[in-house]
Amino acid sequence: MTARQQKLHELLKKYWGYDSFRPLQMEIMESLLDSHDTVGLMPTGGGKSITFQIPGLYVDGLTVIISPLISLMKDQTDQLRSRRIKAVYFYSGMSSSDLRIAWDLLLNGKAKFLYCSPERLKNERFCLELKHLNVKHIIVDESHCISQWGYDFRPSYLNISSLRKYIPHCPVLALTATATPLVIYDICSNLNMRDAHVFRKSFTRPNLSYIVRPTKSKYDELIHILRNTAGSAIVYVRSRKKTREIADFLNTYEVSATLYHAGLSFRDKEERQDAWRCNRCRVMVATNAFGMGIDKSNVRTVIHFDYPPSLEEYFQEAGRAGRDGKTAYAVLLTSKGDEARMRRKLEESFPPRPDVKRVYELACTFLNVEVGDGLEKLYEFDIDKFCTTFQLKERFARTSLNLLTRSQLIEFIEQMDMHTRVKIAVTREELYEVNNLSADADRVLNHLLRNYTGLFTDFVFINEAKMQSDLNMSQRCVYEALIELRKKHVILFVPQKRMPYIFFPTAREETRHIKIPREVYEVQKDHQAKRLDAMLSYVNCTDSCRVEIMLRYFGEMDTQPCGKCDICRSKRGEGKSVTLESTVNYVLELIKQSQFGVSVRQLADVQERYKTLVDDALRFLLTSGQIKAVEGRYYIK
Repeated sequence: MTARQQKLHELLKKYWGYDSFRPLQMEIMESLLDSHDTVGLMPTGGGKSITFQIPGLYVDGLTVIISPLISLMKDQTDQLRSRRIKAVYFYSGMSSSDLRIAWDLLLNGKAKFLYCSPERLKNERFCLELKHLNVKHIIVDESHCISQWGYDFRPSYLNISSLRKYIPHCPVLALTATATPLVIYDICSNLNMRDAHVFRKSFTRPNLSYIVRPTKSKYDELIHILRNTAGSAIVYVRSRKKTREIADFLNTYEVSATLYHAGLSFRDKEERQDAWRCNRCRVMVATNAFGMGIDKSNVRTVIHFDYPPSLEEYFQEAGRAGRDGKTAYAVLLTSKGDEARMRRKLEESFPPRPDVKRVYELACTFLNVEVGDGLEKLYEFDIDKFCTTFQLKERFARTSLNLLTRSQLIEFIEQMDMHTRVKIAVTREELYEVNNLSADADRVLNHLLRNYTGLFTDFVFINEAKMQSDLNMSQRCVYEALIELRKKHVILFVPQKRMPYIFFPTAREETRHIKIPREVYEVQKDHQAKRLDAMLSYVNCTDSCRVEIMLRYFGEMDTQPCGKCDICRSKRGEGKSVTLESTVNYVLELIKQSQFGVSVRQLADVQERYKTLVDDALRFLLTSGQIKAVEGRYYIK
């Protein structure tokens, strides 16, 4: 082991408590530290963040990370700060006070990591400021977003290459969990990489069993699966409405569930993630807005109630199961009519060009942006009010706005949480004369003064959830106390809100001059159709290993059958001959997996082929002393 490798291991142990690196982590880190442009392909849960965080600590300088979501930036900076590592992040809507604090840390060399969105790189002043900092590494997270062939292409990612003009000798590390060979080529090309070193970890997940389950009733099958598996689970759906329907359905059947989608408030998201992370709730029913940056290793089952539109998305979402290396299941439910629905949604994703141009015109009218105005301006955009005002269907409006974003006419930004902001409205001397406050208002005021700096000079973002916890007060009581302080002119108070935004990278154009490029419309439509065909081939296949299908799609040709997917199991005849021994093993494993024991009701719903021998298996396990029965539930003894 070299001296550098020894130091990297010491940093890993000191800050993360691990004794060794995962496969490929050391190779990627050494490539970056040797100043090579590098691409790292590691499946979900493979430890991508370690590959730049430890090199960032090793070098004397700053690491800049470009990340697509505010929630991802916040999650990673919070994790670094919890390890006493200085990190800052920039996002739209920051107060001038927070901006000053962040820049002071950077200019004084007191921050090791800077997270920012790709949109921030459009700001020339920001890039010039970075030029004068000691930037050693540029990291591009979720780098598949830079490719028009990637499943989540974002035009703003094309701004990243401009940063290299300001910091020309700084190596770039591009990270992603899912990329086809064509996407890898695009990543290297669009980031102007020089002789890039590409490290690819096999997408194989030996502990994960992939299953496609045809069924007449997805709801019945969902209950059946969750009753016959243990541990935390995620159920993915494709609409916000369905998250509510399925969560309510599961709770009705005594399966604890909550829901998550992009339309929830920041506080609701935090509370629901926390309940699921801490095992107060077993199942998270979510849209694809849930999962990125969520670090929960013991998810045993991921169920797709609806088809994802591509294998890239399916692989990434399914890969959130079994990150601890233990047995886990990825189940995709399918029923009659699913394929037709998916093809119809694809058509709806590309409305006629004149209709898309009309949405651009209506959005500009709604925001009072005149022709020639709006250049590099950010506007709050109430999409519900917009659709109501012009009698538009929300799905059509969102689809059109996304096409306009791909055409770089606007940037439609959906996920922007604006936290509660507070500023003290009196001087320090006048504050001592404030009286007649209720007990709650007095406690809240004291909490603000103890926990936040800069309140007398500018608005400061506050964490209401933490305040509720620290003061043991309800959400309503905290809110009413803040209102009381505002009414008595002690504070200025801007409540938390969540609002989509539209950013204009160029001035508003006349509608007749708007162009939706062929690359954005026809080429993308054709590409998405091919991705959908690959997804449907995976679902409908009856004779090839599911893992081999996915591996070949991602460019891995030297493959072997996994032996665990539903097709591999059917080929070796698993389940055709059920013995008492196999049933005993099945029931014992079921009880081992359950933290709270297995009920008689759950055992009544075991897989069909084991039903006839379950009673005999229980008697054997009880008499042999391997399990015990307590109030109708069975536990490992």
